[in-house]
Amino acid sequence: MKQYRTYIFDLDGTLLDTLEDLYLSTNHALRQVQLPERSLEEIRQFVGNGVRRLIERAVPDGADNPRFGEVFRLFKQHYLEHGEDHTAPYPGVLELLAALKREGRQTAVVSNKFLPATQELCGRFFPGVVDIAVGEHEGVRCKPAPDMVEKVLLELHADKSSAVYIGDSDVDLQTARNSGLPCVSVLWGFRDRTTLLANGATTFISNPMQLLQGCQTGE
Repeated sequence: MKQYRTYIFDLDGTLLDTLEDLYLSTNHALRQVQLPERSLEEIRQFVGNGVRRLIERAVPDGADNPRFGEVFRLFKQHYLEHGEDHTAPYPGVLELLAALKREGRQTAVVSNKFLPATQELCGRFFPGVVDIAVGEHEGVRCKPAPDMVEKVLLELHADKSSAVYIGDSDVDLQTARNSGLPCVSVLWGFRDRTTLLANGATTFISNPMQLLQGCQTGE
């Protein structure tokens, strides 16, 4: 597999398994306002476009529901307090990031989580091995817009020709395309291979260290 100077990672479903905490915080918020709760598999399908879109998909009638704002507020409050209760890096992720740093590569995280949660999670789980973490904040559009990737490239003084994007979803594939970067899709995240192929994925890894050693292509 081609080696790059700059490795830009999605967070949820790529570096961290965050699904259980997103599921619990969503259902906590729904429960507080007597709305129907969602299954773990429903939450798996709802994530990827940021927490606002997660709650829009979880609440009946989405943002048109008069209780939407309260559910969103309750979710954010609960997730900031409990977003690390069950979250952990996927097996091999820490070893990969450490290996990249030993080799002098640049590493970054771009996430549709709100910025404080993104930075807190990276600071806790990846101290010293992620150069910059960018999350949702004012003035920067969420993925699949290229804004976060472009911010990373600018701040790291990185060249697109030597950068790669790594993610687990259709949103990540779109983000990479919109940013003009190649995309490596991971097979341990929130979307399966069939879904990724249907969205144009061409390059896959089934464990983190394959990012350095080689990858799967095609079907």
